[in-house]
Amino acid sequence: MTDDTSLSAQDALVALMVAVSVSDASIRTSELLTIERIVDHLPVFAGYDTDRMRNVSQTVFDLFEEEDGLDALFGLIRDALPVSLYETAYALACDVAAADGLLDQSELRFLMEMRYQLEIDRLHAAAIERGARARHMTVPSDR
Repeated sequence: MTDDTSLSAQDALVALMVAVSVSDASIRTSELLTIERIVDHLPVFAGYDTDRMRNVSQTVFDLFEEEDGLDALFGLIRDALPVSLYETAYALACDVAAADGLLDQSELRFLMEMRYQLEIDRLHAAAIERGARARHMTVPSDR
């Protein structure tokens, strides 16, 4: 990537959210709405130019078409994202993955790879995952 297309820390967060959404070969509306809500409301995205999301998303799509694209994506992420935001990135990815109420094997594998690549402690990851699950629970219909 050139300097014009390098990722900011905020772009890296968006890229990971898009990547977890794409990891199961389909992007669901609930996942897109979750990404939009996160970018619109979380302090980490203050001042972020949302027009960049389209280019960031296209970069993720392009990388997923390449043989070593996932490795390249994580290389870009590690270059752009400060270590202090690794757990934030994992939390955002978990929220997107949980948004549709379904976690398939490809999403679980992506999250596992993300934990490995970003060196997320297993206990911290479990707490983050539990929080995402709790936030995305629905009220049972047989009350």
